[in-house]
Amino acid sequence: MKLAARLAYYSVGFFIGIMILMFFLSGKKTSCDYGPDARVLKNIRIKNKTYEPSVLLFLKENQLDTSVVRNILNSGDVDFSNSNTKLDSCKIYAVEGEVNNKNLTLRIENCENQATIQQINFKKD
Repeated sequence: MKLAARLAYYSVGFFIGIMILMFFLSGKKTSCDYGPDARVLKNIRIKNKTYEPSVLLFLKENQLDTSVVRNILNSGDVDFSNSNTKLDSCKIYAVEGEVNNKNLTLRIENCENQATIQQINFKKD
């Protein structure tokens, strides 16, 4: 069989396979969170979140709300060099993100059942 025929058969099978996957996975909440950043952020997003009083005060003083934290957890980056991931019980992560042209850094304690937003600051360049 010639190479062109093989590629044609492969392409048709690949296309049919993609269509079958789209049919079975449509409507389901599936995601492809394979990178370390994506896994950590997803893990934090699905947990109950509590806020330290200092975080709520910072948000109020800067006329922000808790949706800022949600947006950073959706599109932010985990700074592993400033995180403490070697703890046994609750790991502490530094998450950086930009919301409304403001660069913010969150410090989050990620426990088994709950994530606590411990600190929020403007990112220093």
